[in-house]
Amino acid sequence: MELAADARPLDRRVVITALGIAQILAWGTSFYFPAVFAEPIVAETGWSLGLVVAGTSIGLLTAGLISPQVGRIIDTHGGRPVLLASSSFYAAGLAGVGLSHSLPVYLLAWVLIGLGMGTGLYDAVFAALGRMYGSEARGPITNLTLFGGFASTICWPLSAFMIDHVGWRSACLIYAALHLFVMLPLQVSVVRAPEKVRSGHNGKNVSGETSRIDNETLIFVLLAVVLSIAAGIGSIVVVHLLIFLQARGVDFALAVTLGTIFGPAQVGARVVERLFGNRYHPIWTMIASCMLMAVGLLMLFGAVPALVLVILLYGAGYGISWIGRGTLPLALFGPARFPRLMGKLAFPSLIVQALAPSAGALMIEARGSDATIGVLTLLALINVVLIGVVWRLCWKPSIV
Repeated sequence: MELAADARPLDRRVVITALGIAQILAWGTSFYFPAVFAEPIVAETGWSLGLVVAGTSIGLLTAGLISPQVGRIIDTHGGRPVLLASSSFYAAGLAGVGLSHSLPVYLLAWVLIGLGMGTGLYDAVFAALGRMYGSEARGPITNLTLFGGFASTICWPLSAFMIDHVGWRSACLIYAALHLFVMLPLQVSVVRAPEKVRSGHNGKNVSGETSRIDNETLIFVLLAVVLSIAAGIGSIVVVHLLIFLQARGVDFALAVTLGTIFGPAQVGARVVERLFGNRYHPIWTMIASCMLMAVGLLMLFGAVPALVLVILLYGAGYGISWIGRGTLPLALFGPARFPRLMGKLAFPSLIVQALAPSAGALMIEARGSDATIGVLTLLALINVVLIGVVWRLCWKPSIV
């Protein structure tokens, strides 16, 4: 692979470790932020819990709106400027949250965090990895998600510790400093200048436009729908999991204990994908994801008493859905167009992910937990059908 003169190739393990550490902090200070910070913020400010948690939705909406442009920037300039911007936006947004004494300032700070999310979470970094490694990016993408799976495991107790000892405002400022003075130089140091020639493992030049595949527009639309439904289901379940478990007759303490299985289930499935994923086409990863999520929700809807198995199956499916989200578009559409298409695919799924928790809460209030689980199960089954259609449209002997 030929590189620009000023860029010596780094060991991929170094690159992924650096980007993976940044992912842990990025997810922990955005998507997983309210789980620990919301209560102390409400207690001090008197703002409603709904409005405090709405900051995350504002961030995801912002991330979704900018994702197509982020993909174009990565395609043209590589990942370095985008990741630099991400750390800067995170630092500014978290500092804004920590210094906010009025609700409008707090919500405006979440717009800045959202800009950081749109330029620094999985979708943007997947695109950057595709820009760096071409058709060989599947392994790096999978490895990156292994780090991301530990975001809540690391950041929740760390956040709780800092809030207990220095308060939530100082904790936000500490996180802002980490983004600015640690993550920014760390990410920029491992993401080098764009390559002059991007090539896949077969050495063919992919710097130009690759040919379109058969039924490409239909496949792209269906894939966008599949990813959006998976993201919406996942967002609702993550936020309301304890409520769903309590609706199945377990008390709060046991629900919390069961909930801790969710993270390891995601990481375990990603480890399996990392070990065996190079032996099959990424479409099978997405098929397995949709089926596991559907089976887990079917068991939950049917009140199957084996709740540990329910969480293991569903968590495994949700965990590898993020791998399929990055590796399947790369395999279907090729590395040359991957950054731009990744940005377009991220747009609807991030919007759905932002709105889904509120929609789930309204549904729980209006129809109850059982009906909400039923709707989620139906959507998961629809996703199985849709990914089956995608498989049929792009069927080739090499895929099966």
